[in-house]
Amino acid sequence: MRHNKKFNHLGRTASHRSAMLSNMATSLIMHKRIVTTLAKAKALRVYVEPIINRAKEDTTHSRRMVFSKLQNKYAVTELFQNISKAIAERPGGYTRILKMGRRQGDDAMMCFIELVDFNEDRKTENAAGAKAAAPKTRRSRRKKTEEAAEATAEA
Repeated sequence: MRHNKKFNHLGRTASHRSAMLSNMATSLIMHKRIVTTLAKAKALRVYVEPIINRAKEDTTHSRRMVFSKLQNKYAVTELFQNISKAIAERPGGYTRILKMGRRQGDDAMMCFIELVDFNEDRKTENAAGAKAAAPKTRRSRRKKTEEAAEATAEA
C-alpha cells in the first residue's frame, strides 16, 4: 500500500530518480529552460526550488550543500554567480511550467520548465504589453450606426 507517500516515484528506483533529477536540475540551471514531461517537470520543481533558494546566500556551506545535490561545479558556479543575483528579491516561485501538448509516440503530456527571471520573450512581451494596453480604447459599433442614421435623416 502507498499510504501517505506524497511524491511521484516516476517508475524508477530511488538512485535512478535522484540521478535523473540531479541531471535535469543541472540542465535547467545551465540552459534556463528544458523540455520534459509534465510529471518529471513537477518532480523537478520540488527538487530544484530549494536548491535555488539556498543559492541566495553565498557561503561555503551553501555551496557544498548545493554541490551535494547537483554534482556539477559548473552548474554551481552558474547558480551562485548569475542566477542568485536575478532572484535575490524574489520570495519563491523560481520556475514556470508551460504545457506544450502531447507527445506523438506515447501520448505523454509535454511541457517546458524554465527559470522565471530568464525568459527574454516574456520580459519584452510584458514590457511592450503594458505600454500597448494603455492607449487602447473600446470601440463600439453603435456610434457608426447612429452616425449613419443621422446622415440619412439629414439627407
